[in-house]
Amino acid sequence: MTPHGTTLLVIAKEPLPGRVKTRLSPPFSPEEAAELAEASLADTLHAVLAAPARRRVLVLDGRPGPWLPAGIEVVPQCAGGLDERLGAAFGGCTGPALLVGMDTPQVTPGLLAPALGPDAWQDCDAWFGPAVDGGFWALGLAEPDPRLLRGVPMSRPDTGALQRARLTEAGLRVRELPLLRDVDTAEDAGEVAEAAPDSRFAATLARLATAAGHADRGGAR
Repeated sequence: MTPHGTTLLVIAKEPLPGRVKTRLSPPFSPEEAAELAEASLADTLHAVLAAPARRRVLVLDGRPGPWLPAGIEVVPQCAGGLDERLGAAFGGCTGPALLVGMDTPQVTPGLLAPALGPDAWQDCDAWFGPAVDGGFWALGLAEPDPRLLRGVPMSRPDTGALQRARLTEAGLRVRELPLLRDVDTAEDAGEVAEAAPDSRFAATLARLATAAGHADRGGAR
């Protein structure tokens, strides 16, 4: 018998310069962009730790570092496109699973709560968290099936719409989580930091902006 509860998945890249948050450069250097990515990932993982879940799993491209808190399982990402990697992440789960990315450091246990409560899957087969850029920041499946993600074009302005359509076309009953902004650009970084002023991400952004003496690096308004 499967234990009660939902598995929380975080899919992420190891925050290494030149491999993460490349659209933040410029105005940030690759090293600074990696610092922001690390802070974003740490905020996300701590939110996941504070949320009720059966398992908490980081699906990682790369190696764990000191940013990884205790209590998070780590499994490697598979090869292939993002749709294949997302599908494989769900394929490794038994029972309901909710996946989030590393690009929304403003996420909180409260934002995740609707998809993790005791009635989260009552009359519901999927949870969908839309992103401002047209993608999605969260996806939950009552019965994880990699086929629901494979073949969906990723990193496009219509990715979210296409993914949601894939769910409804499969006959799933879909509920929505709040709209959130991914951190892709310096402007995104500033807006997300304002939305989560007490986050590690906001502190890192403020430190980098102050050190550089620039108000155009996503920070001061």
